[in-house]
Amino acid sequence: MSSKFWSELSHDYEKLFETEIGYDVIIYAGEEPNIKEIHAHSNILCIRSEYFRTAFSTEWAEKKDGKFILKKPNVSPHLIEIILRFIYCGKIELENLQGPDVLKLLIAVDELNIIPLISYIQEYLIEHQTEFLHQNPTGILETVYQHETFIDLWNFYLEKICEEPKILFKSDKFINLKASLLELLLKRDDLSMGEIKVWEGLMKWCFAQQNVENDPTKWSKDDFIKIERLLRRFIPFIRFYDIEPKDFLYKVYIYKDILPVDLIHELLEFHIVPNIKPKTSVAPSRKLNSKYKLNSTLIQSNHTPLFASWIDKKDSSHYNNKNIPYYFKLLYHSGRDGFDAESFHRKCNNKGATIWVAKIQDSTQLIGGYNPLDWDGAGRKTTTDSFMFNFTDGKNISTANLGYVKNPNNAISCYNSQGPQMGYFYCNGNNEWANEDYNAILYPDIGIPTSKFSVDNYEVFQVIKK
Repeated sequence: MSSKFWSELSHDYEKLFETEIGYDVIIYAGEEPNIKEIHAHSNILCIRSEYFRTAFSTEWAEKKDGKFILKKPNVSPHLIEIILRFIYCGKIELENLQGPDVLKLLIAVDELNIIPLISYIQEYLIEHQTEFLHQNPTGILETVYQHETFIDLWNFYLEKICEEPKILFKSDKFINLKASLLELLLKRDDLSMGEIKVWEGLMKWCFAQQNVENDPTKWSKDDFIKIERLLRRFIPFIRFYDIEPKDFLYKVYIYKDILPVDLIHELLEFHIVPNIKPKTSVAPSRKLNSKYKLNSTLIQSNHTPLFASWIDKKDSSHYNNKNIPYYFKLLYHSGRDGFDAESFHRKCNNKGATIWVAKIQDSTQLIGGYNPLDWDGAGRKTTTDSFMFNFTDGKNISTANLGYVKNPNNAISCYNSQGPQMGYFYCNGNNEWANEDYNAILYPDIGIPTSKFSVDNYEVFQVIKK
């Protein structure tokens, strides 16, 4: 019963906000020509926010005709109304806002010191609005970094950039990154890039800051001085000893005149003299594989060398976890993303080669397949490299059965209304799976059920060459 009363109370306060009865606050939100006058009640605002308690104090408040006047040109009227509705009745709806507007809302609630919303909106951005980081990674990182209360969002975005550095380093706006943020990233052991790519990114940034070409033979004396001074602070964070000899010669050594003489001498010695160790202490190699944690509920780390061996058609000498040449990045999990075909295609289209794995209900059986192409488009696709597999006991890799495609013309099929389809084996997109008898024409019989069945969950992994 009490929940009913709370609901009625919330409704009544929302009605008070909408009808504006007895208001004594006028907020001018936004900038010309889009300023909007919004009305509210000082008692309610002061109870719910320390910011408003201060704003309406005798030291700060501006009053006219008995009403408090507050100007917020830095917050749009729409966002002010969202915040006030929450203050009045505890309701907040973010689904209709785009990522940049959600971030602006977070900045506004931080300024207004609406504590519950600071955590809530950060969680929402992390769970539902990760893609907009790609649109302006430098601006978003800098914005979040400037707000101490955004610690959860900052840690998430920083880890996201370290996991997928191309979001930032391949962005046209990378060169606009502040030096302090670039330094912070270069210090990270989990920045998942080859060290030569880190070096190239740093040099690209330096050239842009000083507006010089990347060819040192065309530099003036002043160019050398400016680049050397700019680069100096970042040198300690580059793991030069992890750069291959060929890349060192053609991509690092050409800039020897702006690098410390001792460093160049030691690197030359390291690459020329066999078995010599660095003379100075060096930072540990970056953890490149941290980008692709397996994150699976169906398979374990001992499955992936087997998958890689099947992909490369290694008959006898299988890969192990130390020499596996691929990353397996989880794209889709039906329990997390939904069994529907739309979710599958949204997560897996345009990702290139993938492996899918499914656990059949009421059994220990794991089945799956390898699509070396992609899942977008419509119709049948041709390949000689696809395969299907079956583990009669998913936890025991020795129970595996493997079958490569026999008829490449119908190896893979893609339809928006279905999940994975290989030959005449398919998922209807609603957890109804089927393996038609005549699929044996296209793939060998490896023990996958030939009747309709359901699965507990299935996962799709992007196959990425290291």
